[in-house]
Amino acid sequence: MKIVGVAILLLGVAASFGCGSRSLASGVVKQPVQTGYAPVNGLRIYFEIHGIANPARPPLVLLHGGGDTIKTSFGHILPELARDRQIIAFEQQGYGHTADIADRPFSFEQSADDTAALLDYLHIEKADLFGFSNGGTIALQVAIRHPKVVHKLVLASALSKREGAYPWLWEAMAKAKLENMPKELQEEYLKVAPHPENLRMFHDKAAQRVRDFKDIPADAIRGITAPALVIVGDADVIRPEHAVEMFRALPHAQLAVLPGTDHMKVTARTEWLVPTISAFLDAPAAK
Repeated sequence: MKIVGVAILLLGVAASFGCGSRSLASGVVKQPVQTGYAPVNGLRIYFEIHGIANPARPPLVLLHGGGDTIKTSFGHILPELARDRQIIAFEQQGYGHTADIADRPFSFEQSADDTAALLDYLHIEKADLFGFSNGGTIALQVAIRHPKVVHKLVLASALSKREGAYPWLWEAMAKAKLENMPKELQEEYLKVAPHPENLRMFHDKAAQRVRDFKDIPADAIRGITAPALVIVGDADVIRPEHAVEMFRALPHAQLAVLPGTDHMKVTARTEWLVPTISAFLDAPAAK
């Protein structure tokens, strides 16, 4: 294990969703973008492919946070990462452009299975995964349930057990309601969702997934063999101690703690994250 950066609030329901206000970085040349819908596990999953495939680098899959879309989780960092590697971003069941299945709850395990199925549909045998917030928990589940598809993991503000978040988060989740959902997230959902009238159902299912969060067994974390970069903000909704614990449990891990960074700012720290993530992904895996 190696520490690469130990010096480098959300309020209400927004904290549980792993969301924030993020826009596209300025001054970045846009790379080619393909969009489409994949028939996966009864869904039509919306996906985007940014940049050009590079034989020397596996594609990087982005897993957005709860309540988010591709844009609201990764708007700042995606164009920067796509400069020299192919990026695959998609929106989970009921999120963004992807229509919901009304009688299927949101779950981290199902989202992990959907991720693996999407990669299979795209004929991608192995990829790097970058999960933010809820997306980080999903990335862990992919590594546990579908280890053969994972090359490396970037886990930003990821939660593996309930005590890893501050108690006020769970108190807020117990009272979560649509009226407390950040306006920018509501507006983005209404803008791109195929059924905008389902906003309240979407909110309630997303909140319920967090309420129902169950600890990932420590043995399962220790069994992940893919190299991992664990990232947390020092003012995050995830306790820094939890990030350290995850870093120590993962067999091949590095740790980065971002100073002066709350949950909303984690994926907006492009000036630090892009070179750090790129260096981690491009480094030869330890033998």
